[in-house]
Order: sequence, then structure tokens, then C-alpha cells
Amino acid sequence: MEIKRVVEAILFAANRPMTCKQVQQVFPEIEQPEIQDIQVAIEAIIEDYRFRSVELKQVASGYRFQVRRELSRWVSRLFEEKPPKYSRALLETLAIIAYRQPATRGDIEDIRGVGVSSGIIHTLLEREWIRVVAHKEVPGRPALYGTTKQFLDYFNITSLNELPTLQEIQQLDLSLDTTQQPTQAKSEEKETTEPVAKVIEQSGEAAEQIPEAAD
Repeated sequence: MEIKRVVEAILFAANRPMTCKQVQQVFPEIEQPEIQDIQVAIEAIIEDYRFRSVELKQVASGYRFQVRRELSRWVSRLFEEKPPKYSRALLETLAIIAYRQPATRGDIEDIRGVGVSSGIIHTLLEREWIRVVAHKEVPGRPALYGTTKQFLDYFNITSLNELPTLQEIQQLDLSLDTTQQPTQAKSEEKETTEPVAKVIEQSGEAAEQIPEAAD
């Protein structure tokens, strides 16, 4: 019970997700519990918060306390700063990297059919949503980009396997097309975001509105 209370306090006070190993290292060396005991404590805490307004959530970088998704729109009113809006080009670029990684800038341009500005790549690198994972062994050795743990954390998932499949995205796109009014469809014809980018944007907006409990 004491281990559970300490683990709960550590995770609640932390300003970032933490793994079991990182939690263990917070304890004094001679008092460090086994990793298995910390995992058991975390699972018990998750169960304790199952029906509460906050939850202990596992993301790619570890565990963190956060407001439940269904309550985020109320809690977000506490914060004056609105979630940043990203351009369609940036979201499409991010979506292509997420689904086709590792991908070069040329691969992205081939798929989108237009050039990718250096500013978009710089923004994604600055946000630590992507990183250079290698260089392609062709003339010029262009960088190969892949997503990061920070990308997974932002979208509230633990692995790329949790991203919707392309088939699910196509079904979503068809559903959106059938529910749009004809006049809306016509006016938005030139501004339609790629289906994958829609999913990325919607997931990001939801994730931005789920502040961690310790913030």
C-alpha cells in the first residue's frame, strides 16, 4: 500500500509521462521496489481512477495523469491559450510520414504532388513530432524521417498500431462525403483536406484539450 501511494504521488506530481523504471529511480536506492511491484501498483491506481474524472493513462513515453477526454471541453475553458492551428500542408506531411515512414522529403512531395517547404519540416522537427532516422543511400543521401514518442504522446496513443487503418480512414471520408450538404461540398471543393490529415487534425485537437493533472 505504501508503494502504491508513493507511485501515485510521483506520477501525479510529474510534469511528463514516466516509465516504471523512471518511477523506480525516484525512490532512494536502498528503498527501490522491484519493477514488477511498481507495475502492480500502477495497475491498481488505474483501476482506482476508472470511474473518476481523471485517469492514469499509458502513452508512448510512460504513464501520466490526465483529464478524461469526454470532459476536456469543459476543462479547456480554464486556459486562455487556444490549441495551435496547423496548415493543411503540415498535417498532410505529418500524416504521410506517420503512415509511410521512413520517408524522404521527395517521397512526401511525390505523394502530395507539390513541394514541401523547409518551414514545414522545421516545424515538425522543432515540435519533436518527427526526427531523422537515417539517410537514404542514393545520390545526395536525403534524410529519412520517422515519427517520435512525442508524436505518440501528443495524440494520446502508445504505438503506431493504434492509428486508424487506411480502410477506416476511407470509410470515414465516405461518411463525411455523404453527410455534407451539396452547397458545402461545392464551396469546400478547393480546400478539402486529405482523409488521413483529417484524422491527424481531429486527434490533435482532442489531445490538445486533455491537460495533465499536474499542470
